[in-house]
Amino acid sequence: MHFDLSMKDLIIDLFRAYYDARKNKRNTLNALEFEIDYEKKLFELVEEIKIGKYYPGQSVCFITNKPVKREIFAATFRDRIVHHLVFNYVNPIFERRFINDSYSCRIGKGTSYGIKRVNHFIRSCSENYHRDCYILKLDISGYFMSIDRKILYDKIEKTLNRENRLRKATAMNRERERERESKVPHFDLPAPLDLIRKIVFHDPAKNCRINGARNDWVGLPKSKSLFFARPDCGLPIGNLTSQLFGNVYLDDFDHFVKYWLGCKYYGRYVDDIIIIHRDKDFLKHIIPLIRDYLLEELKLKLHRNKIYLQYYSKGVKFLGVFLKPYRKYILNRTKGNFYAKIKKWNELLDRSGNKLSREQVFEITACANSYLGLMKHCSTKKLQRKIFDSFSVYFWNYFYIDNNILKIKKSKWKIKEF
Repeated sequence: MHFDLSMKDLIIDLFRAYYDARKNKRNTLNALEFEIDYEKKLFELVEEIKIGKYYPGQSVCFITNKPVKREIFAATFRDRIVHHLVFNYVNPIFERRFINDSYSCRIGKGTSYGIKRVNHFIRSCSENYHRDCYILKLDISGYFMSIDRKILYDKIEKTLNRENRLRKATAMNRERERERESKVPHFDLPAPLDLIRKIVFHDPAKNCRINGARNDWVGLPKSKSLFFARPDCGLPIGNLTSQLFGNVYLDDFDHFVKYWLGCKYYGRYVDDIIIIHRDKDFLKHIIPLIRDYLLEELKLKLHRNKIYLQYYSKGVKFLGVFLKPYRKYILNRTKGNFYAKIKKWNELLDRSGNKLSREQVFEITACANSYLGLMKHCSTKKLQRKIFDSFSVYFWNYFYIDNNILKIKKSKWKIKEF
């Protein structure tokens, strides 16, 4: 399949994807290697994409233990540029389809938003804690490793073809079409389908470089490893496209639960599903319906040991916090992960002679604020003071706290956005 894009449009979009991919990554080895004569490499990549000869390269596989033990496949920097290119093309289309209460990998719909929404669901359903209501929490077993690539690709192709027909039907109003397209990357279907097909059906486990020892995989269930996935199943955790495609795969399921089953108070973060309802028997009744839908339509299984159904006053763990009436608490695991990050940053300052690069400053700011943003909405005033005291004294040469948010001292750093 060839692109209907002009060479000029593709060059502009690929350079934009390159700048997106290198944000907070410019000091990594892969990014630095690509940056040497990067313009020539980008034009070579443009040519490969244009003639349909682009194929994903070798990934690096390793195990990470934070926040939980996971198998990660890190794509080459060159492939990450292509992932951003595809994401920029198709994400605006899928965003219009997603329900409001799908919280993963979406601008303005992160963990803090998900926590606020679920807390709002409980308060609304219980009429501010004056009526009975119950919380059902479900989990999909080995979600990313169980995604059927053919089902996924068919869903993507169907949606993009529908978008293509819609654009053709409105082609008579060219001026209005140009105004709309000026707000998103240049895109003319079926342009991205060739790239999407190669990304979806690429199996990084067949050609990867292992970074780590064999013992690193001890304790990791087979259901969470791409090396043990069923044929033509599984997406690599760590790719931007995998996060988007994970939402696409469950999009029809979201609509099924919310509109066909009539679950008004429903939310999902990746494979964590939560439903609030006044009738406990109703929640018991829909568990087998959800189980059957996932198995028959998506070849997914509910985790049999992670079905939680409780009265709302018992509270519920969701997205790193424990929600109870009138209060929210940070989970011990979340606190431990934040302290581990702070210890790593303090050690980094010691090794570097109390100096941080621009990229390190931005990376620390983004990571710290993800935790601080979570804590801001919980009962954590004492905890925040303890955390701020645990930072190295040299840390405050680069940062300051404003309204419980970590900010960069601009007098010391000239900030430029690329």
